[in-house]
Amino acid sequence: MKAGIFDMLGPIMVGPSSSHTAGAVRLGLMARKILGTNITSAKIILHGSFAETGKGHGTHFALIAGLLGMQPDDSRIKQALEIAEKEKMLVQFENAHLGDVHPNSVKFLLTGAGGEKAQVTGCSVGGGRILITEVNEFAVEFTGEYPALVLQYLDSPGMVAEITKILAVARINIAQMRVSREGKGRKALAVIETDEKIRKEVLQAIGELAKIDRVMFIEPLN
Repeated sequence: MKAGIFDMLGPIMVGPSSSHTAGAVRLGLMARKILGTNITSAKIILHGSFAETGKGHGTHFALIAGLLGMQPDDSRIKQALEIAEKEKMLVQFENAHLGDVHPNSVKFLLTGAGGEKAQVTGCSVGGGRILITEVNEFAVEFTGEYPALVLQYLDSPGMVAEITKILAVARINIAQMRVSREGKGRKALAVIETDEKIRKEVLQAIGELAKIDRVMFIEPLN
């Protein structure tokens, strides 16, 4: 595997630990991107070492900072809780066992300014890297390193082919794709990571497909 900048130098960050601080900021930032709007309330469920040692590593501040839209090198991270209070973001922390998951895992239950809801679970895997493992109770796998198209739709034959045809016509290359569903003919979710940013007209064309419930385009993390 080709080494990346994080492999050689580590992330530019505020805090003592790339996993518990930089990775935590990036998890919060990705959860914010998935919700797609400003957050009014956040229940943050910590698992494993996040729950056991998070306070000492500044994980709580880092997660809130990401939800506020901060980057890992933001000097305001340690003031994230006070900033959240000023912006009227209600934050609640809870420790819980999330199952057979990475020890640096967290689950966000988010509410947006317009009543939007999102459940996002992910983990910090080291060196500031993250992996999102669940969105709205669907199993997923994406890192935030590529542009990502997240689609909620009703499962039906040919649906995936219609989506990928639109991307192919727009000359957008798929880096990787994962599809999960509640069952045959029931709610499904697809996460498509691409090599290029997806233009608005392409998103609109996908959104106009029959049985598409929601289209989310998530910019890659910096």
